[in-house]
Amino acid sequence: MPIATPERYAEMLDAAKARSFAYPAINVSSSQTLNAALQGFADAGSDGIIQVSTGGAEYLSGPGVKHMVTGSVAFAAYAAEVAKNYPVNIALHTDHCPKDKLDGFVRPLIDISVERVARGEAPLFQSHMWDGSAVPLDENLQIAQELLAKCAAAHIILEVEIGVVGGEEDGVANEINDQLYTTPEDALATVEALGNGDNGRYMAALTFGNVHGVYKPGNVKLRPEILKDCQEAVAGKLGLDAGAKPFDLVFHGGSGSTAEEISAAVDYGVIKMNVDTDTQYAFTRPVAAHMFANYDGVLKVDGEVGNKKVYDPRAWGKAGEAGMAARIVEACENLRSAGTTLGA
Repeated sequence: MPIATPERYAEMLDAAKARSFAYPAINVSSSQTLNAALQGFADAGSDGIIQVSTGGAEYLSGPGVKHMVTGSVAFAAYAAEVAKNYPVNIALHTDHCPKDKLDGFVRPLIDISVERVARGEAPLFQSHMWDGSAVPLDENLQIAQELLAKCAAAHIILEVEIGVVGGEEDGVANEINDQLYTTPEDALATVEALGNGDNGRYMAALTFGNVHGVYKPGNVKLRPEILKDCQEAVAGKLGLDAGAKPFDLVFHGGSGSTAEEISAAVDYGVIKMNVDTDTQYAFTRPVAAHMFANYDGVLKVDGEVGNKKVYDPRAWGKAGEAGMAARIVEACENLRSAGTTLGA
């Protein structure tokens, strides 16, 4: 199917909230990982979100170029073409963008979408993330207001982060401390600044102990009930019915989370969960196995010529893609999105 229109993306998110499931949002950095993500969603019968980080966008532009906008535009163009051959809806998203990279990443991409929409075309991306976790909340929300207005004009959904995700991703590192837990007061301030959809649709990454990367059990405690407390505080403020979930929530740093923790987060309104570390490993592990099993073919050992059939990048690339696709099916099953595609 073609990349999701803004209207179809909204329908996807509405369906996730109404039916209590979430979409895996898969980080990619190459055509191979993009193809793996598409295959994984198709195998699971799930619509999904595919995203690029600042580092992924730089890499997509060429390791010697490192231009985030160039890489993002190239990624979106390639994705738009190859996604047509898969029977699921796919939305494109840009991941964590800190303040110092807004002018070189998200703002130019929004401008491109504004121009496209003015010509009667769809926006380049369906959503963008502003990561204001490193600045005071007041400044975070002030910048979010500006970006939300621009995104709304371009039919784009904004994602904001309220709280701090620990660990490291693309060179951005945060400590594991009490700042990993968003408070109901933070949630109320967010709604006061951004509204409840009336100023443009946004998703909120509220933090409940999340950590990027791989960590051993016990290093951090996930507390999904924080999401419930924040939803209830905002629902009460807005006069909504008991059990309402006013926020479209996002789960960051989910690698290593238990099935129970993931399920609880979805119950409390998570409709998007980022998956990166686990799929990176799922791609690389079969590649490593291929290299070890075929070492005398991928290497020219003792003056021999090797074996073109096993050092051809397509040979090990297919193995990596299959491994990553299988991990995405698992993510869809854990998040309950398997078999939920909205169809054409």
